[in-house]
Amino acid sequence: MKDEQQHDPHFDGDSPHTLLPIDEHIEEMPGPDGKKVRHRGIYLLPNLFTTAALFSGFYAIVSAMNGNFSHAAIAIFVAMVLDGLDGRVARLTNTQSAFGAEYDSLSDMVAFGVAPALVAFTWALDDMGKVGWVFAFIYVAGAALRLARFNTHIGSEDKRYFTGLASPSAAGLVAGMVWALNDFGIDGGDISFLVGVLTALGGLLMVSNVRYYSFKDLDMRGRVPFFVILLVVLVFAIISTDPSRILWFIFIAYSVSGPIQAVWRWRRREASATESEKVDKPS
Repeated sequence: MKDEQQHDPHFDGDSPHTLLPIDEHIEEMPGPDGKKVRHRGIYLLPNLFTTAALFSGFYAIVSAMNGNFSHAAIAIFVAMVLDGLDGRVARLTNTQSAFGAEYDSLSDMVAFGVAPALVAFTWALDDMGKVGWVFAFIYVAGAALRLARFNTHIGSEDKRYFTGLASPSAAGLVAGMVWALNDFGIDGGDISFLVGVLTALGGLLMVSNVRYYSFKDLDMRGRVPFFVILLVVLVFAIISTDPSRILWFIFIAYSVSGPIQAVWRWRRREASATESEKVDKPS
């Protein structure tokens, strides 16, 4: 047994990591010269944001189970902010890794896939029985398929656009609905069918081929005119006056922007084809 350990390339005597009950994570990444380099461990800072987003999604589920629907919806919006930060922090600090990408995807599935569906189900769809299950499951399945498709298409798509509604935006559509209508004092059971249709629609938009602007080509590190920061302050001030309804309206507008642009592009192509036929037709 001792001889086998001495010939094992991963055996390192009695070093602390060999005594841990959990194996150390080892990842191969390309080095400066193009050759793959083995790295032990994970980057802490970006994965802290990912863990916080995962916790927010879990907290949303627990809050919904306890009947605190506004808190549950707010937790999902907090998860969106944290999800937007982890990738940017990783790029700014040059701490991207395959582990971080996979962890982020799993966190998104909980925070933007399972949590919004369970919050909507607990708030409004439970009384519908199996029909409510179907509505909620369509959303969960749509989120899972959306994330799987996104992970397999990384690097092969135009970064300016998402194919299908991004899972955080779909979560904002569903969680914003629960937050805004619950603040109005509306009982979800009274509008359960409407809630189910909107929840399922969010799932279907995620797996659609509709393109949505991603805002990834915006330069956040470059200089901008002074009035831009004033506009940002104004936007935050407006949102703070009625955050639930204003945020829900923003996500509704973004969700319908994709289909509207798709119809507009289709009509332009039809008009262009008609003009081409008129030009080619002999007088």
